[in-house]
Amino acid sequence: MKGAYVLVLTLIAISVLLGVYLYPRMPEQMASHWNAQGQVDGYTSKFWGLFLMPLLVFVLFLFFLIIPRLDPLKANIEKFRRYYEGFVVLATVFFLYMHVLTILWSLGVSFDLNQALVPAMGLLFFAAGVMLDHAKRNWFIGIRTPWTLSSDEVWTKTHRLGGKLFRLSGLVAMLGIFFPQHSLLFVLVPVLLAAAYTTLYSYLEYGKVTNGIK
Repeated sequence: MKGAYVLVLTLIAISVLLGVYLYPRMPEQMASHWNAQGQVDGYTSKFWGLFLMPLLVFVLFLFFLIIPRLDPLKANIEKFRRYYEGFVVLATVFFLYMHVLTILWSLGVSFDLNQALVPAMGLLFFAAGVMLDHAKRNWFIGIRTPWTLSSDEVWTKTHRLGGKLFRLSGLVAMLGIFFPQHSLLFVLVPVLLAAAYTTLYSYLEYGKVTNGIK
């Protein structure tokens, strides 16, 4: 557990030090937002451009750190703790990767941001699927519907399906690399469908469980 959190804090520290080192070289206004076509449509000062993301990641890390302590079902979280912490590390890498892309863009490096993000998002979805596959019932992590939270059986069935669907969504998202004009569709559509279907599935399974249907 400590190793994962030390790694996260080390990555955040590296990001901050990178910002300090590059501060004199950065333009006064840095790109901060891109539209669906990969064109910049928002800017921010170089201070926030360099340090806002590490700050947000640190706050997110604190949230991830507190969750297992707050959950009334914390004993269940311990059962899949290493998968949870692995996802926290990967999520940290993902956000800091976005930060590096922003810095490179502001330094004049030309690339398609959407294409650069596609494989990273696909990997993040896949990792989420792995975590879901091992998640036990709790109040903060996983597919939390009224029906999964009310039944261990419904939780387990829904998360086994959800794990498969999110891993598949990650693989489909990566295919967006080969279709630059539609890459966001490859990223968003599968994961939204997976989320919607698992929600419906949990409702239907809960009906079966409460009615004694196998």
